[in-house]
Amino acid sequence: QVQLVESGGGLVQAGDSLRLSCAASGRTFSRYPMGWFRQAPGKGRDFVAGINWTGRSTYYADSVNGRSTISRDNAKNTVYLRIDSLKPEDTAVYYCAAGRGPFVGRSQSEYDFWGQGTQVTVSS
Repeated sequence: QVQLVESGGGLVQAGDSLRLSCAASGRTFSRYPMGWFRQAPGKGRDFVAGINWTGRSTYYADSVNGRSTISRDNAKNTVYLRIDSLKPEDTAVYYCAAGRGPFVGRSQSEYDFWGQGTQVTVSS
C-alpha cells in the first residue's frame, strides 16, 4: 500500500503560478513512476504530467506543455507539479497517483494508488 497526500491548491488569479506537492508513504517511492491528473467539474479525470522513477524523463499533456514542470525528490518521497501562466480552464481537482511501473503511463489504469485531490481554482 501507498498513501499519497496532495497540498498546495487554492484560489489564484489567471496568470499566476502554483506549485502542488504530493507526499508519499508506505512503499518504496523512488522505484515507481508518478503522475498528476486533474478533473474539472462535470468532466473525466485527465492526465496532466508524469515522471519516471529517476526523475530524468517527464511527460506532459498538450494543455500544460511548455508552462508546467513535474519533478520529484526521492529523498523526501515527494513529487511536485508547478504550473505557470494559469488559466481559468486549469480549474480542477488535481490528483497525484503512483504508477505501477516501470514506464510512465497516461492512462488512469496504469496507476495503482491515488491521493484525495487538491482543488485549484483560477479566476479570470
